[in-house]
Amino acid sequence: MPRGRPVKSEIRQNIIEILHFMGEGYGYQVAKIYNEIFPTVTQRSVYYHLRKGVQTEELEVHKVKVEKGDYSWGDTVEKIYYSLGNRAEPRGKKRVQKHLEKIKIDIKIDTERMMSKALVQSKSKVHVEPEIPIESEVTMEEKEEPKKKFGGLFSRFRREK
Repeated sequence: MPRGRPVKSEIRQNIIEILHFMGEGYGYQVAKIYNEIFPTVTQRSVYYHLRKGVQTEELEVHKVKVEKGDYSWGDTVEKIYYSLGNRAEPRGKKRVQKHLEKIKIDIKIDTERMMSKALVQSKSKVHVEPEIPIESEVTMEEKEEPKKKFGGLFSRFRREK
């Protein structure tokens, strides 16, 4: 018996099943789908098995995309897309196939709903700019005194005119 940990992993095999039906996907996307189908694992574990799968040639890096956006860590994100490698042996689990087909149908329906809402909103919304008087046209009587905040607590700090 060889020493060390076995090369095969159930988590990696499940990732291979997901990528078999998806074609390609990035880490977060694979982790999200994995946790919907199989018992939950951490994102860290999924990312580990994606990198390990590249080392064992079960997976390969399909492409790397740098996308711009407003994220908590900055304005760019690097998405590494994975696909099946030469040594991948997908079993074709029906459970994964049914779930991914359901997601694709849901995505298609939601996209159609959003498109129809956008069309309705774009037709019904008319934006009118309010008229703002120019400072020189406003007389002194029309100007209001600013409301005093905090009552008279800070009256000693205000300048008298």
